[in-house]
Amino acid sequence: MQIIFENHDFVIFNKPQNLNFHSEDGEAGFVVLATKQLHVEQLYSVHRLDKMTSGLIILAKTSKVANSFAKMFLNKEIQKFYLALSLRKPKKKQGWVKADMGASRRGTYKLLKTKENQAITQFHSSTCRAGERIFLVKPHTGKTHQIRVALKSIGSPIAGDVRYANADEAKKEDRGYLHAYALGFTLNGEEFSFVCPPFDGERFLSDEAQKTLLEWAKPWELFK
Repeated sequence: MQIIFENHDFVIFNKPQNLNFHSEDGEAGFVVLATKQLHVEQLYSVHRLDKMTSGLIILAKTSKVANSFAKMFLNKEIQKFYLALSLRKPKKKQGWVKADMGASRRGTYKLLKTKENQAITQFHSSTCRAGERIFLVKPHTGKTHQIRVALKSIGSPIAGDVRYANADEAKKEDRGYLHAYALGFTLNGEEFSFVCPPFDGERFLSDEAQKTLLEWAKPWELFK
């Protein structure tokens, strides 16, 4: 697996899509594969990505560093940005989705009418080819399936997402079109920022999508 950055405290991988984070049904997951690749006894997970999601993910090398990252995530001191692509036009081109989330059926989630512990998602979007819309998404909270539910709520379920888009249509896609695109944080007084475009997915790699990614090369500047 591609290593984006490594030092004595942590390593950042570009996780492949369609790979479970943890091992399931006898199949090695991302953390196990990463540990074997680095020839170490243990790596510590501090956040996770869904199976369908590719992109940047941090693994700590010690429990102390893992605790530092955990506190940063809790205090919202780590900026995360995602790319998503939909085959449906959104109700609004940019803005926020703020609502509580609750469990729905068959392992999915839904937005609720209450506002007690909201999932907060901010986004921009741009047209790609005919019938395609690409999104730059900044989650301000870290709820399970948050981005997938948020985009569905504005009428733009993610292409290839068999849980939240039309299942028959989704199964025809070459991947689920959600990618962890950028990370930014400060650790031990040192600032870090990483941007990693997706390396697979025909729709992500189209000329139109790639042109948009050039405009979004510094995603934090779009969310000031």
